[in-house]
Amino acid sequence: MRLIVRRVRPTPGSQLALFATYDYHAFVTDRPGQRLDIEADHRRHAIVEQSIAELKSAGLAHMPSSSFTANAAWLALTVMAHNLGRAVGLLADGPLHRATATTLRRAVFTVPGRLVRSARRWRLRLPAGWPWAAQFTTALSAIIAIPARC
Repeated sequence: MRLIVRRVRPTPGSQLALFATYDYHAFVTDRPGQRLDIEADHRRHAIVEQSIAELKSAGLAHMPSSSFTANAAWLALTVMAHNLGRAVGLLADGPLHRATATTLRRAVFTVPGRLVRSARRWRLRLPAGWPWAAQFTTALSAIIAIPARC
């Protein structure tokens, strides 16, 4: 067994303690190998754990039944919805590029807009002061630009 401690400078926006100039992240492992490789793999694993936590806060919190096939279908739909949400966040760019699923639901998917029809065309009318309008229109334009496959 060995203890690996990583020292990093605090990121902007993180909560700082009085007189703290570094953050320390420690973990214990019994894996053989180079310290940098093990630490990088540990950080990749933390990203996976964050994705699982996001899925549990969304659809996985309410698995429908004790039936294996129903749970498998529910899991597949939840993962597809999560991946589509992440893709929209990537297309939106800006601060939504690495946003959590909860932030994407609040900022993009619950858009306070209205579909209006004028001159035989449907238009999406967004509120004038909505803070996520630029990211929403960027994502929508990128989705519309995807060529249709027949």
